[in-house]
Amino acid sequence: MLSIVVPAYNEGEHIYENLMTIDKALKAFTSDYEIIAVNDGSKDNTGAEAARAAHDNPNIKDFGYEVNRGKGGAVSWGAVNSKGDIVGFIDADLDLSPDFIKMYFEEMNASGADIVIGSKMHKDSKLEYPFARKVFSLCYYIMLKVLFGLKCHDTQTGLKLYRGSIIREIAPLRKIDGYAFDIELLALASKKKAKLIEMPVELNFTRGQSFGRIKMGDVWKMFTDTWKIWWNLKVKKSYFK
Repeated sequence: MLSIVVPAYNEGEHIYENLMTIDKALKAFTSDYEIIAVNDGSKDNTGAEAARAAHDNPNIKDFGYEVNRGKGGAVSWGAVNSKGDIVGFIDADLDLSPDFIKMYFEEMNASGADIVIGSKMHKDSKLEYPFARKVFSLCYYIMLKVLFGLKCHDTQTGLKLYRGSIIREIAPLRKIDGYAFDIELLALASKKKAKLIEMPVELNFTRGQSFGRIKMGDVWKMFTDTWKIWWNLKVKKSYFK
């Protein structure tokens, strides 16, 4: 079974249509799936629209809540409530097409990988992506390589698949709610000797500004949260006590 978690914050204008688009993409290659819509305490009508989608489509499950927890909290909540043998997550704005899920799903089954992630740095990726974010991604990659030694080039692309048994084990250990939760989960999975494969993406950036909704305060918090993960994992070794 395949579970796809869709974290959403203030996506009320598009969330109903986008959930249906994801459903169509999954239905094209499997009949055994669920879509877990997680309204992350949005201030608009995202919760109502996600609930409407769940009412109209039995493959969509509404796991939203009223108090904002951050993207890490939303993804983790969806993951621990999932039932799939494979659990993935994709950003609700669909900057990344859900059609790629089929390719990632097939690669995971063919290779025996435990994690398959999208990478903007993959040689076959096609990007319409602001230059500022390209520079940020490269700098962050260098930082993560030094701190964690992960065998991947891009941790922040919003399409990933995990073995369900792994993500449901490590998601409750998460300490970070913000954007750095991705590196936290990957670092925890690496400690479990999980096999990881990177795949190409086609990214059509829909936000008007270089960093979209990400503000400089978010960038700074991502930086400090990354160091917190390193401290907890490498120094305190507090995750698996």
